[in-house]
Amino acid sequence: MIEFSVILPAKDEADNIGVLLTEIDSALKDSHYEVVLVDDGSSDATADKALAAAQTMQGQVSVIQHQASCGQSTALYTAAQHARGDFIVVLDADGQNDPADIPSLKQVANELQSHHFCVIGHRQQRKDTAWKRFQSRVANRFRQAVLKDDTPDTGCGLKILPRHTYLQLPYFHHMHRFVPALVKRMGGEVRSVPVNHRARLQGVSKYNAWNRAWAGLLDILGVLWLIYRSRKPQIKAIKRSQES
Repeated sequence: MIEFSVILPAKDEADNIGVLLTEIDSALKDSHYEVVLVDDGSSDATADKALAAAQTMQGQVSVIQHQASCGQSTALYTAAQHARGDFIVVLDADGQNDPADIPSLKQVANELQSHHFCVIGHRQQRKDTAWKRFQSRVANRFRQAVLKDDTPDTGCGLKILPRHTYLQLPYFHHMHRFVPALVKRMGGEVRSVPVNHRARLQGVSKYNAWNRAWAGLLDILGVLWLIYRSRKPQIKAIKRSQES
């Protein structure tokens, strides 16, 4: 039985992926886990480096390659569909999320009784540029005011949630940025846990101020519409006839 499926969206992360997988193996050495990595149209050796690192890991590593890049949300959705664990652990493949924080999120997840939930990291002492941190502060405050998602740092890639919850979330481009709000829409519980944040060792970010801000505004309006149109029934009773 697999308890945790770590899902990784990766594009051109050949210089980072081997170290990250080794760190994941160390963080989950006492768990039954797998890694499902989606190579989202990389032009480098991301897939080969991942499979090479997998040779020394305890958990199984599956690499799924998209023919062309489809974006982070689609890569994560592909990975979740192929995952077999009871719980999904989401990580960014650039190494800025620290796998050593996974046990802290696991502990909180084990304490929750909700059928649907999301435990998400809250990055401390971020290693991004001052400009990027400013953008995040503005975006987080605006998003919280509009969506009321109980999350101070929805941009953190590190999350744990039940696989059945993830697969019931409405899929759309950029949906990975709104997982807490979408889980709350289902009546689920959201918790934030302080986590470490690291500088990217190699490669460059796939996002810039323009594609974050403009797409983010449109997506917030879309998620607000989904929340507004959602109706969660309160079941009074379930009655069944006797079996013959």
